[in-house]
Amino acid sequence: MKVILLSDIDRVGTRGTVVNVKPGYARNYLLPRKLGLEATKAQLAQLESIKKQLATKDAKITKRLTDFAGRLGLVSVKTTIKMGQEGAFGAITNADIATLLAAEGHEIDKHSIVLAEPIKGPGVYDIAVKLGHEVSATIKLWVAEEPA
Repeated sequence: MKVILLSDIDRVGTRGTVVNVKPGYARNYLLPRKLGLEATKAQLAQLESIKKQLATKDAKITKRLTDFAGRLGLVSVKTTIKMGQEGAFGAITNADIATLLAAEGHEIDKHSIVLAEPIKGPGVYDIAVKLGHEVSATIKLWVAEEPA
């Protein structure tokens, strides 16, 4: 089944392209989630118009995300971690950072926060946040040692 993709989908294609997918995948996943349109003769004739609409929508989203990334880049959050003789008791994960950001008024999905590994010691960390549409921001995380 031929489908015009309305968003980038891993291992399938990029937005605005016509791809051939299995009918069940199109019917059960792409079409209900509005990730694609069935490539009928009328839709193929309007493909350029669809591409222009997607580009306009993409530009608006990118601008909005860039503005948000600028505001998010100024955010600095603080937390503590319990330390013992052998090291930290527990770790600070991306879910913990998402909770800290939510307390500051910034709702960020925990999967958007990029940590190579959980934070297990005091210090100042630069944390990358991927917002989408190739827009990312960096926040400061201050971790202090919790008094015993």
